[in-house]
Amino acid sequence: MDEFVIESADQIRELWSKTYNTEGKPDWSHILPYYDENILFRDTIQEIRGLEEFKKMTERLAERSKELKMAILRVVMEDRTVFVEWEMTILFKKTRTSVIYGASRLSLNERGKIVEQRDYYDLWGDIFDNIPAFRKPYRKFMRKHFG
Repeated sequence: MDEFVIESADQIRELWSKTYNTEGKPDWSHILPYYDENILFRDTIQEIRGLEEFKKMTERLAERSKELKMAILRVVMEDRTVFVEWEMTILFKKTRTSVIYGASRLSLNERGKIVEQRDYYDLWGDIFDNIPAFRKPYRKFMRKHFG
């Protein structure tokens, strides 16, 4: 049996909590062995297939951000599906700090490896809320057209 398998919500909380350290730069090296080679990752802006491409994406995110922290709020696991609710605080190199609120759905294969990760968040809304010139016009636009 592979030693890098997901077995509980507490294990996910512990692993994800170690990813975003107090030094500001995230490190995924300890968590990558828990992903299947054929991982499918999707979020608001991209779809990535395969562990190598996923690893490159994590490296790009670390490179783009001056500081990145994540608070794990809740982890729920049922059968082979895990939901993680989180708050990510990100400081890009040329902007102010933004908090992005989101959740991740992890699907595990029969071996306990993460075979799919889908992240849900409102990237632009959460970033624009922290920029006074964009906050009100963006929210007004969203209410007018979508709410």
